Amino acid sequence: MKILFINLPYTFNISRASRWPEKTKSGTLYYPYWLAYAAGVCEEKKIETNLIDCITKNYDRKDILNEIIKYKPDFIMTEVTTPTCYYDYETINFIKEENPHIKIIVGGTHATILPEQVLNECKGIDYIVRGEYDFTIPEIVLSENDDSKISKIKGISYRNNNEIIHNPDSEPLENLDELPFVSKVYQKYLNVNDYAYAFAQKPMIQIVSSRGCPNQCDFCSYPSTMGGRLFRTRSTKNLVDEIEYISKSMSEIKEIFIEDDTFTVDENRVDEICDEIIKRNLKVTFSCNTRVDLSYEVMKKMKEAGCRLLVVGYESGSQKVLDKIKKGITLEKSLEFAKNTKKLGIKVFGCFMIGLSGDDLDTINETFEFAKKVYPDMCFFQQAVPFPGTDFYAWAKENNYLITEDYSQWLNEEGYLNCLLNYPYASAEEIEKIRDSLMSKYYFSLTYIFKTFLSNLDFNELKRVLRSGSAYILFRLKKLI
Repeated sequence: MKILFINLPYTFNISRASRWPEKTKSGTLYYPYWLAYAAGVCEEKKIETNLIDCITKNYDRKDILNEIIKYKPDFIMTEVTTPTCYYDYETINFIKEENPHIKIIVGGTHATILPEQVLNECKGIDYIVRGEYDFTIPEIVLSENDDSKISKIKGISYRNNNEIIHNPDSEPLENLDELPFVSKVYQKYLNVNDYAYAFAQKPMIQIVSSRGCPNQCDFCSYPSTMGGRLFRTRSTKNLVDEIEYISKSMSEIKEIFIEDDTFTVDENRVDEICDEIIKRNLKVTFSCNTRVDLSYEVMKKMKEAGCRLLVVGYESGSQKVLDKIKKGITLEKSLEFAKNTKKLGIKVFGCFMIGLSGDDLDTINETFEFAKKVYPDMCFFQQAVPFPGTDFYAWAKENNYLITEDYSQWLNEEGYLNCLLNYPYASAEEIEKIRDSLMSKYYFSLTYIFKTFLSNLDFNELKRVLRSGSAYILFRLKKLI
């Protein structure tokens, strides 16, 4: 049995593995890391495996058809996202029409939360894998299409004649050391120079050290779909072994991004990981997602181990809004976090959202003023997006704020996420204008340009800033034309 993992083509570069799938404004492109992890598991199960990223290869549907003809897989595994789902359905149906004998498996956030709808809307799909699918895929492949075996595989949805069957949920993977080193999968199938974060040195690499997020933020789709709320980790040895592998066998990598929902949930564990990196004398640069409740002591140890940047969700400058969205932080903690990062010389990418539950024009203004207080090195102001499965989506529907459930309307003609809610205090169009205005006021202020953009930049930082900055300036210029 042979399986082909495909990051499907699209009309422009898009990061399906991102929590915000859209054409980014500053050159960011994620690795298809969920697909890559599962591909590595299939290899370890002795299944003949291939992985193709159609986005980086600029493939269209005919190109991927040619790859399928050459490889002759028995199974194809791919993902769909909410903003791209209808285009993805067309691609999947196109593949199925030309290759009716191939079984097509689909996963990802959208398919996980809406499996019945997806199966009804896309007849080319044979199986949906809900949630984490690393070890579910080989189960399907090794079942050899035996219905009696398929019926026992947890975490899948499929058709049985005209009936859609949803098998019981699978248990989340508890021992993450069972996962392969995804870095080796990237090495084999992908070109690391194709991927980038606006805030990271290039080339960069994405790995995970944990899955699941115990926090309750009402807008976040991953804990509601893929990783769940149960926090699970790789062992310190296993994680640092991979970091050492990257350091020694992928010397071109300039930065490791730890793509956990929140890397720093367990501070004792983070402390142990940093101690192990230091003990092995690994000269690495890494960055990660964190929260503002990160202690100074652990932050200091992270800096010593090679942490360059922290991505943090400040979200709002209003405590009322933070409480409403169940963020579980305080403005005081955010100010303390910002002070500590500046003291240690750790860079910060700060995330702010507007149009959250509890927001109004006053709280949005408070958010901008607060952003100037915490003053991250890089930031974005993004409209809140009602991803299916989140409490924020349920809140938007309940209040009749949602403009459309036609997912083909989620992206505008340029590939960016539309604002999808009309609020009592501002229309969707007004929210978008506010968002763009806040971004411009922050990045094009003289304070930012001279104090942050031009100060304390070594050569690698200068390259990164010029790359991401020029991409964003081009984006803004296009908006003005």
